[in-house]
Amino acid sequence: MKKSFSLMLVGALLACLQAVAATISPIDLRCEYETSPLLDKQNPRFAWINSNPKLKQGARQTAYRIRVATSAEGFDNTVWDTGKVLSSQSAFISYAGEPLRSRTSYWWQVMVWDEQGEASAWSSPAQWHMGMLSGDEWQGKWIGAPWQGEESYDVRGTMEFDAAPLLRKEFKVKKGLKAARYYGTGVGYHELYLNGERVGEDYLSPNQTNYRTRPLLNTRGIVVTDPFEEYTVMYLSHDFTDKLKEGDNAIGVILGDGFYNISRHWVLGYGTPRFIGQIELEYEDGSREVVVSDESWRAERSAITRNQIYYGECYDARLEHDGWSKAGYDDNSWQSAVLKEKPCGKLIPQNGPADRITERFAPTEFEKRDDGVIRVKFPVEVSGWVALKNIAANEGQQISIKYLSESPGNGDNIYIAKGSGDESYHARFTWFVFSEVEISGIDNLTAEQVEAHAVNSAVERAGEFMTSNPLINKINEIWQRSQLDNMHGSIASDCPHRERSAYTGDGEVACVTVMHNFSAETFYNKWIRDIRGAQTADGYVPNGAPWQPGCGGGVGWGAAIEIMPWEFYRHYGDVQMLEDNYSAMCRHIAWMQTWVDERGIMESRDAQTWKNLGDWLPPRALPSNALVHTFFLWYCSDIASKTATLLGENDDASRFAQLRDRTAAAFHKVFYDPATGSYGKHGSNVLALVIGVPKECKAKVVEALRANIAEVNDHLDTGIVGTRHLFEVLCDNGLKDLAYKIINQRDFPSFGWWIEQGATTTWENWNGADSRNHPMFGGGIGWFYRDLAGLEPIGAGYSSFNVRPVVPEGLEWVEYTHRTTYGDVGIKWSHKGDKFSLQCDVPVGSHAVVWVPFAGEQPKVKLSKCVRSLGVRDGYALYQIESGRYNFNSKL
Repeated sequence: MKKSFSLMLVGALLACLQAVAATISPIDLRCEYETSPLLDKQNPRFAWINSNPKLKQGARQTAYRIRVATSAEGFDNTVWDTGKVLSSQSAFISYAGEPLRSRTSYWWQVMVWDEQGEASAWSSPAQWHMGMLSGDEWQGKWIGAPWQGEESYDVRGTMEFDAAPLLRKEFKVKKGLKAARYYGTGVGYHELYLNGERVGEDYLSPNQTNYRTRPLLNTRGIVVTDPFEEYTVMYLSHDFTDKLKEGDNAIGVILGDGFYNISRHWVLGYGTPRFIGQIELEYEDGSREVVVSDESWRAERSAITRNQIYYGECYDARLEHDGWSKAGYDDNSWQSAVLKEKPCGKLIPQNGPADRITERFAPTEFEKRDDGVIRVKFPVEVSGWVALKNIAANEGQQISIKYLSESPGNGDNIYIAKGSGDESYHARFTWFVFSEVEISGIDNLTAEQVEAHAVNSAVERAGEFMTSNPLINKINEIWQRSQLDNMHGSIASDCPHRERSAYTGDGEVACVTVMHNFSAETFYNKWIRDIRGAQTADGYVPNGAPWQPGCGGGVGWGAAIEIMPWEFYRHYGDVQMLEDNYSAMCRHIAWMQTWVDERGIMESRDAQTWKNLGDWLPPRALPSNALVHTFFLWYCSDIASKTATLLGENDDASRFAQLRDRTAAAFHKVFYDPATGSYGKHGSNVLALVIGVPKECKAKVVEALRANIAEVNDHLDTGIVGTRHLFEVLCDNGLKDLAYKIINQRDFPSFGWWIEQGATTTWENWNGADSRNHPMFGGGIGWFYRDLAGLEPIGAGYSSFNVRPVVPEGLEWVEYTHRTTYGDVGIKWSHKGDKFSLQCDVPVGSHAVVWVPFAGEQPKVKLSKCVRSLGVRDGYALYQIESGRYNFNSKL
């Protein structure tokens, strides 16, 4: 016995020594991009990052072992154990164990081996939960308030809004509870309560989708009608095991209108709010019970007397039902819930980050005016709400929060006090856009009792970018704020106040910038599915998804179905994104070709103006729609050809390549003017250079572009499409100093002019008209990361990448850290006098090609097995480097 124990002890010590010796260790475990997802697929994929804390050069993973169990302590009895697999792969490893069971939690962990063959310790366990694998497993019924019918406000043509319904149900839990799990959702929005406590930190939940068909779509705005490719409703799940008690328990739900029950001329609702849910109870003796939503639930009006996305929220605290979500509450005066029509959308697990309170801001100014109004200012414009904390007010005292904005759509926010002497409030089922508010109806309010909450899809930061130029840093900052303000329900809107709609064109021009700043894998995984789901039978992809009939746009908006999946693949390395969207790409390009004339030019073929836009909102004039449409035909067919090649669809690849080349030739033949050496102003030459112009014409076109810009005093002259490509085109064609000059302008039209006017977000128009919270022009600052920092993927997901910094005159340094699929890429460069230095961090699993700029003598670099010279090109010395940290110096 002693000998056996000694051997075990020696083995454990050896294992510890072995783990200590490993240079890498697995961290940040993700299953389908999330740390703890709810899934409905049988072969989820695993990924992790190999930490290299000492930034050792040449550190690499040579093998891995994954094991999966049904409890965090149960890895001795696994459902899948890969054993040691000789592989450097650390992402997109598919589960291949025994079939996964519906409504079951799984835990997994990983061990890796480094380049010396040394094993790491096991990672901490990560978890995922399998949702409903069959629709037949839903036992709950769709229920709602008996005083509400089926049709939404806009269909009924009324502005008389109902109070948000409360739903409740009491149930008993027997002795010996082993596990309890909730599954459910409420549309438009819902909040869940259990035994008097709010469940979770999410707001505006579930995420927005196209829930069901809407017969009146052909009567509204821009006509795009059912059927669409897919309809979905997202549901959530919570572990209730530790939240239930033996005996009496109660569950409660507040239903919000959201986008389901809405009234606004450019949107169309789906119906009145409704809920479906069930709690599954499992006992130690093996018995099971299910608490389901049905007519036995009770319903009553809440204190939220109005909640509308566009018309605000009103709350009368005198109408509260104290204890309504606790067991023992007397609901005899409440009505029975009624059955509601089931949305045709498929119930799927919530995907994409939910909305949460992501930041809180104290006032920067707090002024009590003579008229009794309190003016409160916050440091930046946010999308969210103002919270009132611990206020004292008389019963019936009405407090109004007026959100000041240049655009309509905020609506009212009113709180009527109950007189308890200590009351707190913020909105629940809508958001407001503001940096300043006026509060009236209360005179004893202090600055400490007021707080601004930023509420948005809770995407994590993935990029940190900073330069020696304060203006560039500020431009990056205000764009980030605007982008976050427009992320709700895991879609990106054009503006968060006036329209609040998921414009695909705004999304595609900005997606590269988003991916360089945020961990947007689940966000785009969800939204791109919405876009694919919004495709119509003829292949057309609408200007917004989920579709709303006020979304104007054109060919470049539907091009999101090619551009966004392709950039997602490049950025995150997930070929499944291309597989999922390839058919939609093919159908969309077939639709695009129905607009092509005998010259090969894509002309407008739809009588609806708002389906025909080319570029949008330049400071002066637009390029021709036909030129921009034809550019997108080239762009989309180029992506489709590359996608087909990756997927092994060789015939399609050839067909799309031929279409791309024909389109490029037609573009040049029709739009190029040999007399001027130009394709035109206002971004036309920019798009031509993206396509690629004949060699013999290129110098003339570059000069024509320079002349276009000089004509407007070296300022911007492009809309959202041209701006997206402008700066990268300039850098690619030897005009880096001109790009830098344009970005440094502080008078109209420029990003700097916005900032001079006090902007804390990016605007819709260069002249400041209309919305002042639009992230679309942020597509133009992708060159901050791709050119100024120099980071560009070679292999998908940054399995390999270029670091090729562009160094304009006057910029002294750039620092950029970006979290990739494999870990953090770090870039720091400095240029002072004639000295240039570059530091580069490469994550384990990647390698890089570093372009070191120099003038005169080639830099002296010590070569090794981790540093190989690739020669000299275009004023750069090229070196291939492996994982780890590297420093380079040159004269420049």
